[in-house]
Parts: sequence; C-alpha cells; structure tokens
Amino acid sequence: MSHYSLNINGVLRQVEAAPETPLLWVLRDQLDLPGTKFACGVGTCGACTVLLNGVPTRACMTPISTVGRKQVLTIEGLDAKGAHPLQTAWQELDVPQCGYCQSGQIMTAAALLKENPNPSDAEIDDAMAGNLCRCATYVRIRAGIHRAAEITLQKKEGA
Repeated sequence: MSHYSLNINGVLRQVEAAPETPLLWVLRDQLDLPGTKFACGVGTCGACTVLLNGVPTRACMTPISTVGRKQVLTIEGLDAKGAHPLQTAWQELDVPQCGYCQSGQIMTAAALLKENPNPSDAEIDDAMAGNLCRCATYVRIRAGIHRAAEITLQKKEGA
C-alpha cells in the first residue's frame, strides 16, 4: 500500500492504495464518489470518464500511481448544485433513458465545450465517439450538448 495526495474536485484528499489500483475504485470505494460508474472495465465504454487536468480519462484504466498532482474532476465536482449548463440541458431535454452512462457522457461533453463552445454535429460525434450508450440516446445527447452551448452563451450575454 502507498499513500497518495489527490486533488479531487478541488479538494486535496489523502488515500492509501496499491499503486495499480484503478482511480475508479479509489473514487467510489474510498472517497464515496459513486457518480463515476463501472461498466466495461477495459476503457472502451466511457461510463467511468473523469477529467484529468481537463482531459477525458477512463478511471477504470488509470492506475492511482499515475495521477500525481493532476486535477481530477468527477461528475460530483462539475457543479455542487447540479446547475452546470450540461446538467441543466440534460434535465430540460430529458436526455438519459436509463442514465447509467450519463456521468461519463456529461464529463466528456464538458471537456468538449470547454475547448469548443459551439461544436457542430460532426465535432460532437467525433468527441463523444468513445462514450457508449446502451439505450442509444445519441440524438438526445447531441441535442443536450447543443442546448448546453446555448445556455452557456445566454449566461455570457446576460452577464
């Protein structure tokens, strides 16, 4: 077991884990952050996506020993009140069906919108291609991303 200091959602957290322990299990089992989901376990579905220094990263495949001082952002840290434009859009448009993959979808979309505040359908499809939805709500996910971009723009214009 090794001791790690992790920056999780802007808070320095201390954990002990074997170096090869996936970040996913540290988040869920030690830090009680269950929003990051386990699904495939091999990094192909995207349900476990978190942002590591702003980059979508599969927590199920990221050994805790590689995280270091990088900033880890989970769905719980996106907005404490659940009012991030993506969360608002998801609610307005009733994007999820079962909802299991949605935290990974939202985290990937958050990285996309930070880099590209007004993406085209093709840019959304490209950025989101690694996130699978068993319920096939891809059209609603794309609409939710467009709506979040609109909400963000409205907030900027109103400010």
